[in-house]
Amino acid sequence: MADADRIATLEKSVENLSRRLQQREDELDIRKLQHLYGYLIDKCLYNETVDLFTDDGEVHFFGGIWKGKEGIRRLYVERFQKRFTHGTNGPIDGFLLDHPQLQDIINIEPNGEIAYARARSMMQAGRHKDYTDPSNPMLGARQWWEGGIYENTYQKVGGVWRFKILNYMPQWHADFESGWMNTKAEYVPFPKVTYPEDPTGPDALIEDHWLWPTHKLVPFHMKHPVTGKEIVAERWQGDIDREKAAKG
Repeated sequence: MADADRIATLEKSVENLSRRLQQREDELDIRKLQHLYGYLIDKCLYNETVDLFTDDGEVHFFGGIWKGKEGIRRLYVERFQKRFTHGTNGPIDGFLLDHPQLQDIINIEPNGEIAYARARSMMQAGRHKDYTDPSNPMLGARQWWEGGIYENTYQKVGGVWRFKILNYMPQWHADFESGWMNTKAEYVPFPKVTYPEDPTGPDALIEDHWLWPTHKLVPFHMKHPVTGKEIVAERWQGDIDREKAAKG
């Protein structure tokens, strides 16, 4: 092999290795971002959570879409912070809200500027019996489990990965004492009213949203890595009939 051919082969190999290394670095940075989100939400650091998003970012949550930094701040600061921690940006005694971030699968677009991830959270939450407010039903003593799926979009801005769309789909809830088999439908009520009629409400509603015991597949952002086909699921006819009957 001529020297020129060897050099060309080496250059191509280095280029390929550099691309793969950058991809792995991006995956690690996105994983850190996603895991940091979990830690911040655990401790009710809502102001810092808002800073993780792009200026035109969105949060898709519980059947609603909060748009832009203004909408995202409305959700985390005006809604969550006031409801859970009395307006305090940080943890308060007697309130538990753990969000482990698990099973993340990350895919980077070829341009290196957009990425997608699927992950899950399995939350333990509750309020201690000695830290309740009888005048506010949201601040009563309770303890529950929650499991949900993320299908998120990320964008690199100025060399730093941020959330473009945080799409968290809660899948199931259960009171600690009675467990999953006794969970009532719509354990947490979906938003019915948008902003500004609801001062902390979403900018838009999501129609196809559900909670346990309804059980559906959250669409994958990626295709099957072996077959290259879309990952889809059939729905049992009995579930379809039950939904139709419930809608009248």
